[in-house]
Amino acid sequence: MAFPSPLLVMLENPTVFGVFSGMVLFLGPIWLAFFIGLSVGWLWKPKWASMGKEKLTSSLAKSFDFCSPYSFSPSNVDKKASSSSPPVKFGSSSSKSNSNSGISNVCTTEDFHHLFQLVEETDGGLPWIQMMDRSTLNMYYQAWRREPKDGPPQYRSSSIFEDATPEILRDLFWDDEFRPRWDDMLIRSTILEDCPTTGNMKVHWIRKFPFFCKDREYIIGRRIWQSGGAYYCVTKGIDCPSVPRVDKPRRVDVYYSSWCIRAVESKRNKGQMTACEVLLFHHEDMGIPWEIAKLGVRKGMWGTVLKIEPGLRAYQEARAAGAQLSRPAIMAQVNTKINPKYLQSIGTTENSRETESVITGEKPQRVNVSKILVIGGAIALACSLDKGLVTKYVIFGVARRFTNIGKAQLQNQ
Repeated sequence: MAFPSPLLVMLENPTVFGVFSGMVLFLGPIWLAFFIGLSVGWLWKPKWASMGKEKLTSSLAKSFDFCSPYSFSPSNVDKKASSSSPPVKFGSSSSKSNSNSGISNVCTTEDFHHLFQLVEETDGGLPWIQMMDRSTLNMYYQAWRREPKDGPPQYRSSSIFEDATPEILRDLFWDDEFRPRWDDMLIRSTILEDCPTTGNMKVHWIRKFPFFCKDREYIIGRRIWQSGGAYYCVTKGIDCPSVPRVDKPRRVDVYYSSWCIRAVESKRNKGQMTACEVLLFHHEDMGIPWEIAKLGVRKGMWGTVLKIEPGLRAYQEARAAGAQLSRPAIMAQVNTKINPKYLQSIGTTENSRETESVITGEKPQRVNVSKILVIGGAIALACSLDKGLVTKYVIFGVARRFTNIGKAQLQNQ
């Protein structure tokens, strides 16, 4: 039997270099064919493969969206929206102000409630797994992830910036006109609608993806709540029939990226609240395999974060020099005020719900354990007394009787 030539090379040159070169010659064509097939699969897709795609995408968006309605509905929280800046007259702009209920309800108090639960880690989700802990001279960064069974991977990160205020970071992340200076993935942004009363905005984004992927399109609803010195900023994917879908760029429906901005103690100057933390929660379904998306996030996360700190310093300098505020930056100052006591009531309600669920969950557990023990004993007895079907039927009937009696006693307790 003839050996392949790469194997002969390895046998004739039993050195480390010889074995390595032989492996390259032997596995190289296989890996090349794999990557070519992977690239072709990304770049080309037959039309029949996307049949029913829109229906599936819309159903996924409803299933995976973090911002699902909750049971509580405070009657007057939305009515307390106020602006922290004086009224400003706007000239011609691509945005359209609209006071109807459509734009004012893009992001609601349920969205704020959910973000608050994420910040306080009372959302009932899976535990977070740490994946990164790095720092620079003026920034400290930590990142976590978790992977639900029925949705894309979710990410949580904490970025602490020295010598920064919550207000400047709030404006920085909302200012789409300045954003391309530190986020090179954003190609174009347009304000579709905004509400000067609640601060709700409907924004259209086009983001650049690698050459082997289509660019991505986002229709984003966003709003800011303020409680004490903290800002809760919600951005999420929303439906927008007025913007038709196109093949390129590809629309991303499942999108959630929200953060809490608050002052924290400086790590350099102990006891001084001169630093600011941005606690981010993010997930999206970009339309590529989640394992590949996770690999891209791990490889590119730190490089992306490193661009934020220089962007922040440039933004601070521009604001200190009296630069004119953009429309998104002005809208960032329209915040819905939340009483801190209301946040305490949310935490109390959640704790009572958890306690109630634990108490109500004890009885079924006891019933299940006793049922398993009785039936298991019956099976063992039936197997040891091999006296025919009649004997086994009697044993299982008695076991079922005991199980029902135990269940009735527990229900009467």
